[in-house]
Amino acid sequence: MKTIGLLGGMSWESTQIYYRLLNESVKARLGGLHSAKLVLYSVDFGEIERLQHQGDWAGTADILVRAAQSLEAAGADFLLIGTNTMHKVAPEIAEGIGIPLLHLADATAMALKSDGISRVGLLGTRFTMEQAFYRERLEQVGIEVLIPDDTQRETIHRIIYQELCQGRVEPASRQQYLDIVDALAARGAQGVILGCTEIGMLIAQADTSIPLYDTTEIHCLQAIEHALQS
Repeated sequence: MKTIGLLGGMSWESTQIYYRLLNESVKARLGGLHSAKLVLYSVDFGEIERLQHQGDWAGTADILVRAAQSLEAAGADFLLIGTNTMHKVAPEIAEGIGIPLLHLADATAMALKSDGISRVGLLGTRFTMEQAFYRERLEQVGIEVLIPDDTQRETIHRIIYQELCQGRVEPASRQQYLDIVDALAARGAQGVILGCTEIGMLIAQADTSIPLYDTTEIHCLQAIEHALQS
């Protein structure tokens, strides 16, 4: 089994979901007392969040490249960035290490293509929804990406940072998200990407008939497939 390097802490609320899913997936595949071999570097999200909202992506890249290098030095065979938004600096991270980086958006695109999805809605931080770094990975393989309107994007972003990243799961916010999912479906979305690792804390497939693609689950399944390859 290969050793997974997990670059986490963005937020720690979602990183604990990564840790659980990675270990549950190995147990499901191998049985017994098997669990995932992994090393974790958990950053201070307060520093990252401040730089994000200042637009200092170079500053975030400096922090995460050093963290990724620490994971490689600790014995990781490949790397996961445990956050959608910080794939903004995935190219800098990949260039700074000598081990493979499994890109979350690429894993999601594979899942969508496998299900025959050609038009999908995207929920995430404003950075993920509005900037090209994430959407273009899907568009390059022929998937049309729909994003919510400006007011909806502000609602999604606020709930992520002010509630989910702080461990708060509010029923009223769940309904707001589900209303936005319905609006995307009305515009022709065949499914909706939960494109922030915390969103799975708030809504799940049981809440709607519209197919949801939880990127945390998808990323973890891809990681375990890679880790267990001979």
